[in-house]
Formats: sequence, structure tokens, C-alpha cells
Amino acid sequence: MIAKLKGLVDSVDTDSAVIDVGGVGYLVSASARTLRDLAIGGPATMLVETIVREDAIALYGFLETKERDWFRILTTVQGVGARVALSILSTLSPDEIARAIAAQDRSTLSRPPGVGPKLAARLVTELKDKAAAFGIAPSPAQEGRSAEAASPAASINEDAVSALVNLGYKRVEAFGAVARATQRLGDGAGLDAVIRAGLQDLAR
Repeated sequence: MIAKLKGLVDSVDTDSAVIDVGGVGYLVSASARTLRDLAIGGPATMLVETIVREDAIALYGFLETKERDWFRILTTVQGVGARVALSILSTLSPDEIARAIAAQDRSTLSRPPGVGPKLAARLVTELKDKAAAFGIAPSPAQEGRSAEAASPAASINEDAVSALVNLGYKRVEAFGAVARATQRLGDGAGLDAVIRAGLQDLAR
């Protein structure tokens, strides 16, 4: 399993790049946003998601943790494969995706190639709770749409995810553990209780 590549950018194409690591070139698919930040001949450190299929091993690269996390989240939705996820990330930044999901903005989510109205609706339906519950999306106050602050539950969930990440767990793992913990405990649970329940879930 390849998780990270550190080397020199050998070439950049429309949807992929070749990263030279010690004389070995790795073909890495990436979003247009990521590819724009790569300079041929320059150094690059890429986070990599390795997807093994029957006929191939595909590498997907990211310069930012947030983009990789959203790639993982998007591909949990039925109908969103790796290519569609990259199309979404090429058109919308992680923050724009989060805001669109939180606002149920299907029109914005339909902009990327390969995403039609039905898939945009599915993205909103399946990911809205994640975007709102973990503070991925800016609060209404931050967006200037409301004077109200983020809900206490959202703040607790975000703090619990951060605490688990600081303990060495991957953000996506912490994400899922806190989601399951809050479902069991309810929105009124305190931060310590959510963290403990999340740790118990991860220890299984």
C-alpha cells in the first residue's frame, strides 16, 4: 500500500502526473487543482490513496490532507468512483464542497463533469450530516448568513475528532468513530463522553 510519495515531478498531463522517486516513476492521477500546483522538475510530496482493482493498481495523489479526506468521503457515495471524485475536486475546493452540501446546493454540486442532478441530490442526502456534524462546513455565522454561532454539538464533534487525530488516528477513522459515538449517545453528550466512546469504537 503506497500512502505517500516524495520525489521530483517528471511530467504533468491533463489528469495525472509522474513522480520520480529514486529513479522510479509513479503515475498518479490527481485533480486539476493539484496538478496546477506541480512544477516539472520541482520537488513534490504527495499523499496517495491506493486503489487495487482486478486489472490494475491505481494511485491518486493529493497535496493537502483535506482534499484526500474529501476524496475518501466522496467515494463512499454510491455512483461516485475515483474519477468522479477527482472531477468534483477539480471543479470545487474542499470548502466549496462542504458549503454546498451544508446548504443543500444541488446546483453547485451538479457543476463538475459526471455529476448529474440525481447524483448531486444523493451527495446532499448522504453527506449532509457529516458536513454539518463535524464542522467541515463553515457555520452560518462564518458565512454571513446568520448571526448564530455553530451548534454546541457540532463544536463537540469537531473537538472530539481533533482529539482522536492528536492521539494518532487518521482523520477519516476518527470521523467515523465520532459519528457512531454521537448516534449512540445523542446530541446532548459531553466532549469527554464522545471521546471515550470514539476510542472504544476504534479499539474494536
